[in-house]
This record gives sequence, C-alpha cells and structure tokens, in this order.
Amino acid sequence: MTGQPRRGWTVWTEEIPASIMLDMPPDLSKKVLNFLLALGIEAGAAVDADREPPGDPMDDLGVRYSLEIAGEAVIIEYAVIREERQIRIPVLVWFH
Repeated sequence: MTGQPRRGWTVWTEEIPASIMLDMPPDLSKKVLNFLLALGIEAGAAVDADREPPGDPMDDLGVRYSLEIAGEAVIIEYAVIREERQIRIPVLVWFH
C-alpha cells in the first residue's frame, strides 16, 4: 500500500447521452445531472463496500445496470468500471 488515499468515483457520460441532456428542458437536465452525480457517489460507495450498486443488473458480471429516474421519463444504463473507479453512462433514454 502506498499510503495515498483512493480517489473518489467519477461519472463519465458518453457523447449521445450528453447531447440528449442538452436537448432537455433546463430543469430536467439539471435534475438528471444531479441524479448522475448522486449515482456516482452511491454506486461507488456500494462497490467499495462490496455491495450491489443501485438498479437492475443487466449481466452476470456486476458491470452493467439500468435504472429509471423516479418521477421522470428517463431511463439510464450504466457500467461500473472498477479499475478506473468510474461510473460510465453509455445509454440515456428520454421519453418525451
């Protein structure tokens, strides 16, 4: 062990989900952004504690998950990239 603290988890949104968020009304876009930031904290903490991250598992490897943003017509799929301590958002669907 090097004695250096582990860095926190980051959230990375792929290009298409990011462009969808830019097309949303400002209030919804801000809500989605806040949700993704909170997801990074919650999912990262779950993985660090050896627990299942939030959402519905989409594979048997514990990498891909999906979940709906409560009260909004938005569904995301995310991947837990443990070695990079990153939550990656490749899919964001907005039903409008």
